[in-house]
Amino acid sequence: MQQKTAMRVVALEEHFSLPELVQEIDPRRIASRGWPRPDERPPEMAHIEELKEVGANRIAGMDEAGVTVQVLSVSGPGADLLPPEKGPQFARSYNDWLKQAIGKYPGRFAGFAHLPMTAPEAAADELERCVRELGFCGALINGLTDNRFLDDPFFGPILARAEALDVPIHLHPNVPPEAVRNSYFAGLPGPTGFLLSSPGWGWHAETAVHILRMVLAGTLEKYPRLKIIIGHMGEGLPAMLTRVDNIFTQTTSSYLKRTVSQTILDQVWITTSGFFSLPPFLAALTSFGVDRILFSVDYPFSQNHVAMKFLADLPVSPADREKIAHGNADRLLKLQPA
Repeated sequence: MQQKTAMRVVALEEHFSLPELVQEIDPRRIASRGWPRPDERPPEMAHIEELKEVGANRIAGMDEAGVTVQVLSVSGPGADLLPPEKGPQFARSYNDWLKQAIGKYPGRFAGFAHLPMTAPEAAADELERCVRELGFCGALINGLTDNRFLDDPFFGPILARAEALDVPIHLHPNVPPEAVRNSYFAGLPGPTGFLLSSPGWGWHAETAVHILRMVLAGTLEKYPRLKIIIGHMGEGLPAMLTRVDNIFTQTTSSYLKRTVSQTILDQVWITTSGFFSLPPFLAALTSFGVDRILFSVDYPFSQNHVAMKFLADLPVSPADREKIAHGNADRLLKLQPA
């Protein structure tokens, strides 16, 4: 099927999941982490059939909307829930499967590596294998691992390897820790608390905190060539950059060479995933600049045609629309147009 637009469009927060692999994780571990069972997920987060289908149906939906490339990443429970002795093989199985799926549709899919975050040295090695042998363009990490943010020195091998390989880490939200869920999001009717803890608010706040911790702890200073991608129009950070500088600059000037905002603007890229209205885009554009904004849909949790209409209607020049649609992603991820 011919695409409706000649403009190349790269969407890079697009998800898949393999139920047969998820079944290898102890259900009690999944439940303790806060993930509802697939049959208990609210409709906004179900999409089980779309997640596991990486083939003709997905391609047809991309063609109908005009999406050229999806950069695929694992959604939901993964290797971060497994002990260090089991996580590496689990992640390797996911990545090998993804490589095969990409190979069936040349030029239409790319991949972010799934990493065994509870085993950092093995995760660094898996990242290198995925980049050098499988042709992946970075890794996607789902938020905290065992209540640890990425500023924890525990994850140093992963960050150092990503920097050395010159590939980005896509920092994606995850279900918050139990203490946070109980304090902030418990006691609401039905699935409301879970939704508030995740895509309704909590995910975005936690990812913004994650980035700020990586700056304030000196992690991004330690790895100055490390590249981070965050979604959802910057997870609220575009509106906060001046505020955080006003609050932190005097304190951090004693140990950081750059201001908080400059560090973020130097090392963080943002995507449009799931945020298809003008106010947050304008905040992102005026704070991060057009060269740091990447198009994403957040499929299947958001719809291709909604995201594409938003892209088409943006009040930007044709050259800037091309940057957002594919140019910035092609450069950052080293994608080669077919």
